[in-house]
Amino acid sequence: MWFFGSKGPSGFSSSSTAEEVTQGIDGSALTAIVTGASSGIGVETTRVLALRGVHVVMAVRNVDAGRNVKEAILKEIPGAKIDVMELDLSSMASIRKFASQYQSSNLPLNLLINNAGVVTPFMLSHDGIELQFATNYLGPFLLTDLLSETMKKTARESNIEGRIVNVSSIGHRFTYSEGIRFDKINDESGYSSWYAYGQSKLATILHAKELSRRLKEDGVEITANSLHPGGILTNIMRHNGFMNGFLHLIGKYFLKSIPQGAATTCYVALHPQVKGVSGEFFMDSNISNPSSMANDVDLAKKLWDFSFTLINPK
Repeated sequence: MWFFGSKGPSGFSSSSTAEEVTQGIDGSALTAIVTGASSGIGVETTRVLALRGVHVVMAVRNVDAGRNVKEAILKEIPGAKIDVMELDLSSMASIRKFASQYQSSNLPLNLLINNAGVVTPFMLSHDGIELQFATNYLGPFLLTDLLSETMKKTARESNIEGRIVNVSSIGHRFTYSEGIRFDKINDESGYSSWYAYGQSKLATILHAKELSRRLKEDGVEITANSLHPGGILTNIMRHNGFMNGFLHLIGKYFLKSIPQGAATTCYVALHPQVKGVSGEFFMDSNISNPSSMANDVDLAKKLWDFSFTLINPK
């Protein structure tokens, strides 16, 4: 954290906005998918990428809400290139359908921004996976895997570096003692909503790190990074009425605005300073240090293998 708005090595700070960190960048040759693009920082990420000329595909659970966001952006930026597609990250069937439809569109894919996230009490997904782990981590893991060949093809043919951006959280530091509860992912006993959220966000960092290692090993011009957007007043707490109300009451005094909250995502996705940088964790548009568990190479490999058993059940 760069305190009191002081600038880090990148020249940006916690008070920088998404427009500021992308000022002067031409993204007109790029196509991006942004998940969770119909609310919170997903909307601002979509708007700013479109402002910089990027063709944005909004991957959203609520298509009507997505279309409303698209219309609002088009009123501000008449030339914006935006499409809306349905995607429910808690459903593997929905993810596979989305990926198939995207591939059939023959669109290139330069940027994959895994932004969507939830905080919930104990629930299971459509596939019987604890909902926060499913939505915040496993869904994006499957989506990234299904679209990886499209990204590789785009990088080869365009000669433009692809970028995968996982929106994590500083909450990854507050997880279960073992980090990932491999044998108890769907176990309600000992469940903590906050620890489950931390577990899912730890997993998103480990995913980016292991993916980065594999992409480098394969010599592919695609980077994978993760980030903490900052404390932001969004609807992520919509399943926790008390906490949602509490944050809306006091949040304006110490939380980031949505334009500030989307800054690090847009910086990592577009800024030339990040070219060739992979496997890193960013905060306030600067490289930062995650927890020791998030840097555990063996844990990242174990999670990778475990995830494939979940997305390809026998």
